[in-house]
Amino acid sequence: MNIIFLGPPGAGKGTQAVRVCERLGIPQISTGDILRRAIKEGTPTGLEAKSYIDKGELVPDSVVIDIVRDRLKESDCKNGYVLDGFPRTVAQAEALAGFAEIDKVIDIAIEDQKLIDRLSGRRVCLSCGGTYHVSTLGGATTCAKCGAELVQRADDKAETVLSRLSVYHAQTAPLISYYKERGKLAEVDGAQAMDDCFNAILNQLGA
Repeated sequence: MNIIFLGPPGAGKGTQAVRVCERLGIPQISTGDILRRAIKEGTPTGLEAKSYIDKGELVPDSVVIDIVRDRLKESDCKNGYVLDGFPRTVAQAEALAGFAEIDKVIDIAIEDQKLIDRLSGRRVCLSCGGTYHVSTLGGATTCAKCGAELVQRADDKAETVLSRLSVYHAQTAPLISYYKERGKLAEVDGAQAMDDCFNAILNQLGA
C-alpha cells in the first residue's frame, strides 16, 4: 500500500508514520533523509541538490521530485511505502501522480491552538534527548532520566510555531482538497491519545 501522511507541524505524523511502517513492513520515505543520502552517495540528482544547498538556496521542486522518483524505484518499495514530508504542494502532488499510484492519504488533523499548546509546552533534554511536556513535569526543570537541564527549543516557541503553521496552511493544506477530490483522503483526529490515533489510522488503512 502506498500512503501519504499529511498534517501540520507537531501533529505527530512522523511518529505515526514510523509505527505504520513497522506494522505493515514497508519503508518510510522522508524527503530530508533521501536528499541527504543522495548527496552522500554522489548521485547525479544528489550532486545537483548539493549545488543549490552550497549556495544557501532551496532545492527546486524538479530536483526533489527526481530524487523521490529514484527512491521509489528501489526494491524495498515494491510492496508499498509511506511518504512523509512529500508532497508539500499541489504542484509536487501532480508531479508525483505521473510516476506513482497513491492508495491512501492520511490527514492527521488538529486545531492550531491545540498544536501551539502542545509544542510550546514541550521541553527537551539536550543530554539524552528525553522529551517532556510542562503539563506533566509538575514544575520540574531537570530530566528524570539523566538529571540534565530541560530546555525549550527555538522551534517550539509560540511565535515560531505560529509562523510554521502559517506556512503549512498556505502551501500544504491545499493538498487536503486535492486528495479529497480524488477520493483518497482519510482524516484522523490528531488531538486524541497517540495509541488511539494509531488505531484510527490502521482502521482507515484497513489494517
